[in-house]
Amino acid sequence: MRIGIDKDVCIGAGQCALTAPGVFTQDDDGFSELLPGRADGAGDPLVREAARACPVGAIAVHD
Repeated sequence: MRIGIDKDVCIGAGQCALTAPGVFTQDDDGFSELLPGRADGAGDPLVREAARACPVGAIAVHD
């Protein structure tokens, strides 16, 4: 699995970090980013749900 975050689309709603806090966090400006070493989702079953929870579709999950 590979996770991508479109920083040009992200509005900083934080739903990803709330849904899958073991994979996502927010930077100093409040925008989504992956935790270090988590670009593959680290086997977290909530990654896809976090992508669906994004209100602007800024997160893409690729197999």
